Amino acid sequence: QVQLVESGGGLVQAGGSLRLSCAASGRTFSSNAMGWFRQAPGKEREFVAAISWSGGSKYYAEFVKERFTISRDNAKNTVYLQMNNLKPEDTAVYYCAADAQAHTIVVPTVGTRYDYWGQGTQVTVSS
Repeated sequence: QVQLVESGGGLVQAGGSLRLSCAASGRTFSSNAMGWFRQAPGKEREFVAAISWSGGSKYYAEFVKERFTISRDNAKNTVYLQMNNLKPEDTAVYYCAADAQAHTIVVPTVGTRYDYWGQGTQVTVSS
């Protein structure tokens, strides 16, 4: 059974940092793009960041550029999201996702392109 398990969320003050992790099990995703999305209360899920299977290409939503960094460790089957200078508007449940298609050239940035999802981890930023 394929599982994506996020961790690292929590409560932090504005300006603080958190590092989210997403550990995959049940299959390897070393050949697959992976992404992070988030959903705030009353809002639709939105794209945050994505990374190619090799880690060579990374994409970010405009609102997190220069603050968030996505990375991956294929040996550990894990993807990370380093979040710096957090703002109250970053408060949301953060989900990681994996693309079932291997070695895609175009890294997906829409949720419907991802096939596997984690349960999410809550990030709360206080002002």
